[in-house]
Amino acid sequence: MKLKEVDRTAMQAWSPAQQHPIYLATGTSAQQLDATFSTSASLEIFELDLADPSLDMKSCATFSSSHRYHKLIWGPHSMTSGDRVSGVLIAGGENGNVILYDSAKILDGEAEVIIAQKDKHTGPVRALDVNMFQTNLVASGANESEIYIWDLNNFATPMTPGVKTQPLEDISCIAWNRQVQHILASASPSGRATVWDLRKNEPIIKVSDHNNRMHCSGLAWHPEVATQMVLASEDDRLPVIQMWDLRFASSPLRVLESHTRGILAIAWSMADPELLLSCGKDAKILCSNPNTGEVLYELPTNTQWCFDIQWCPRNPAVLSAASFDGRISVYSIMGGSADGLRQKQVDQLSSSFGNLDPFGTGQPLPPLQLPQQTAPQSVVMPLKKPPKWIRRPMGASFSFGGKLVTFENSKPPQQPGMEQQQQQHPHVYVSQVVTEKEFLARSNQLQEAVQSQSFVSYCQKKMDMALADFERNVWAFLKVNFEEDSRVRYLELLGYRKDDLKKKITSALNKEDVADGALGEMLKDHKKETEDLGPAKTTFNISVSGDVDGLITQALLTGNFESAVDLCLHDNRMADAIILAIAGGQELLSRTQEKYFAKMRSKITRLITAVVTKNWKEIVQSCDLQNWREALAAVLTYARPDEFTALCDLLGSRLENEGDSILQTQACLCYICAGNVDKLVACWTKVQDGNSPLSLQDLIEKVVILRKAVQLTQAVDPNAMGALLAEKMSQYANLLAAQGSLAAALSFLPANTSQPNIVQLRERLCRAQGQLPAGQELKAPHEREPVARGRAGPAPGRMQAPQAPAPQYYQQGDNPPPPGFIMPGAVGPSMPPQQATSSNYSMYSQAGTRPAYPQRPQNGWNDPPTLNRAAKKKKVPENFLPPVPITAPIMNPLAEPQSQMQQPQAPAPPSSAPSFQPAHLPAGHMVLQGGFQPAAQPLGPSAMAPTASKPSTEGAPGAPIGNAIQHVQALPTEKITKKPIPEEHLILKTTFEALIQRCLLSASDPQTKRKLDDANKRLEFLYDKLREQTLSPTIISGLHNIVKSIETRNYQEGLNIHTHIVSTSNFSETSAFMPVLKVVLTQANKLGV
Repeated sequence: MKLKEVDRTAMQAWSPAQQHPIYLATGTSAQQLDATFSTSASLEIFELDLADPSLDMKSCATFSSSHRYHKLIWGPHSMTSGDRVSGVLIAGGENGNVILYDSAKILDGEAEVIIAQKDKHTGPVRALDVNMFQTNLVASGANESEIYIWDLNNFATPMTPGVKTQPLEDISCIAWNRQVQHILASASPSGRATVWDLRKNEPIIKVSDHNNRMHCSGLAWHPEVATQMVLASEDDRLPVIQMWDLRFASSPLRVLESHTRGILAIAWSMADPELLLSCGKDAKILCSNPNTGEVLYELPTNTQWCFDIQWCPRNPAVLSAASFDGRISVYSIMGGSADGLRQKQVDQLSSSFGNLDPFGTGQPLPPLQLPQQTAPQSVVMPLKKPPKWIRRPMGASFSFGGKLVTFENSKPPQQPGMEQQQQQHPHVYVSQVVTEKEFLARSNQLQEAVQSQSFVSYCQKKMDMALADFERNVWAFLKVNFEEDSRVRYLELLGYRKDDLKKKITSALNKEDVADGALGEMLKDHKKETEDLGPAKTTFNISVSGDVDGLITQALLTGNFESAVDLCLHDNRMADAIILAIAGGQELLSRTQEKYFAKMRSKITRLITAVVTKNWKEIVQSCDLQNWREALAAVLTYARPDEFTALCDLLGSRLENEGDSILQTQACLCYICAGNVDKLVACWTKVQDGNSPLSLQDLIEKVVILRKAVQLTQAVDPNAMGALLAEKMSQYANLLAAQGSLAAALSFLPANTSQPNIVQLRERLCRAQGQLPAGQELKAPHEREPVARGRAGPAPGRMQAPQAPAPQYYQQGDNPPPPGFIMPGAVGPSMPPQQATSSNYSMYSQAGTRPAYPQRPQNGWNDPPTLNRAAKKKKVPENFLPPVPITAPIMNPLAEPQSQMQQPQAPAPPSSAPSFQPAHLPAGHMVLQGGFQPAAQPLGPSAMAPTASKPSTEGAPGAPIGNAIQHVQALPTEKITKKPIPEEHLILKTTFEALIQRCLLSASDPQTKRKLDDANKRLEFLYDKLREQTLSPTIISGLHNIVKSIETRNYQEGLNIHTHIVSTSNFSETSAFMPVLKVVLTQANKLGV
């Protein structure tokens, strides 16, 4: 996209990379005239301000010169330190003069800006270049093979690189090597280039094309490879750019033919060696990759020729081009919008009439109104590939499953040979990153405990390892779930052991007996006196007086127990009331107990009330939470199984809602007793820090163990899971997946949930392990979409069929049947629908990347089409085997005999079952003839051997031999395997097959495709020789060099290597595969793939 432009017919030079702001110097071009035929000359400096949206460049200084220039460069050599503008402008004049200008003085507007000038050359100085290692050295070239080396510190006497080349000719280009400071190259319009070594003071090599039409107009060294350079041809009959490598100087290494007419100038980017600018007489400015010849960018220019083009040293995305229409344009190769240029043209037209009255109307013209743009904005696309300066030198990215993908573009050490292009390829590393080793170790221990069902030992181990008392109690409570008589065990954990309690009570009673010893003696004496009286005092008085005793007596005598109890309670005779209530029945006893509990107020009254009335909910709701252990012990002792869980949950909820953090943690024990997993998760999440992986591991361990305990003791759905627990399990599975434990993550993921994040995670886990998510059935073959070309799959010949008698099929490898032929038995025997989706998924085995041919349901290759009406079918024996069609011997004429074996067809189910037929075959898949028989039939004496595909010499080809109906039993398929290709030579097969695939994708005519298909078949001879290791080392080395040329898309070089192999090797050793390899390389070169 165009950024700036300057209306000057001039040569140009950018300021050095160290200079900021960026300046562009222009000097009036020699042998060019503008429309005014002006003979004046000037040297101007413009500033590049990319912040200004306009196309105009700000002119900073102008110097009127008496010279016109053929070449202008801006060297970084500074004559005076501390100047705000550094560098020296070096100009080549018309009369053999080389002039040095002080750029700082030009910008300051001084009159004396010339540092020095010499006119030692003969004729105009068309070539100038500054040594990038020693910036004080400048090379210049002119007529009569004159080349001088100037020292800016001692400009008086120049040096020569050696004796003039013969015959004498003009020097059109000159360039210093970018890697070696004492190497210089020069070129002339005759097409010859000379490389000079200044240490030896002589030319060391001369490069010239055998074609005399090469007129050299440009020369540039490779920015990184010291031995490579490019030459451009100005001749319209040979508009090429030749890339030479001085190590192989007999012919060009590569030829770029992007231009249609002669090339006027070239420039190689110092920031990216894969960007080479060229401009030619076809009015095009192209940015190409010299390594591949691909045009990466074409600048939007007008129809004028450009005679000079240069990269900006400081901003690598900016370039400038000087054209013959008197304009210097500044472009960006990063693209953009061209609307600014269109607006500038409109503004120029409008300003031409601004505030004037050209028609004498007395009014100025109104502003120009642009019509609304209905077309989209014209956007100029950037380069096809990212330039080197914006590429990351290295990078890293985490992928699913804890994989870390890293790459680095570090430049490897340069090695001689043809492998320079391969060495520049970046390396991509995929590694497994494990950051939570303790987390993974504990997770593995949990999985082992779950698989081995050793929950008790696991809990005991966690108790022994626990550091805090609460953690130890939690695991002790969890362990109780797997023991017998769990409630008693819970009570013991709460501190209530029956044996200890019995000892305490016995001890307390013994102490009271000692204290009351005297009272015991008195009771014994009274008892003795009473016994001595005998039956004399057996009568008693029944008082019916009006006092309380009398009233109680009257009530008892009349059987009114309720009134008697009321009187006893009124008189505070509680024991008498309870005794009488027992005699009065259960209802009276209950009412009496209620009145008793309402009247009595002691520390244990409410506990006694709960024990008697069995109202444990009141105790759980009303007890002091500091006595939660006692409340839980009472629930464990007295609660019925149907109310036990609810009471534990109620107590846990009270503890959880309490502000005390210690009590909140104790609520977890209540939930463990209740077996309430969801509430345990909620409570634990509230009171514990769940951000770290280890804290989540703590929770998951307890949850998994408790869920297993609940499944053992209660009839619950093992997959049932609350939303919060599902979220925690999902987090846990994510952590496991991030550490690379994909199988473990899948096992912990909730099964019956519709949350999108969990469903997505399950699908990713399944696909990462090569499985299909649960609930997704494998599609039948006729429902599957064709496989894309080049997709990796099972190796050819490996059938993914069930272990049953294999059906008949043709083992064709990469060879599809010709169009018009129907594979025998393509319409397989009938299969039940339920089998079609299960066993028939393996009916296809990927054996290459050939396009599929349509399969039409036919009973035979020459049968009439089947009618739509239902025809009455004859009953066919179950083990009927149809005769071999005549297509069998010709399906694979070039394959080996072993690959042409075919097996008898499996017994077909009854023909009344619905038929199954593939409608669309995936690309490159072989068809298994017939369906799968679920059960294998034993081999009997009548079993026949497999029928070989070799045609019989008796009778007509394809005619049935013997009886048309043969009763045979299925034989298992004999697996035919070949030796693997050695690992070091496997790249030959993959590269050749990939090249054929690219050619097939690009080829349009059927003849080319047939050639490529035939070549693909015949290359099997090469692969067999590689398997048998019968090729000589020279041939194998040459094949590997061909692979390298294919990888760099240099097919011409591959053909040269092919010719060398054929001419130097034994014909009988290579005749089977080398001709078809030449066909493939020729087609690839022709198609440009």
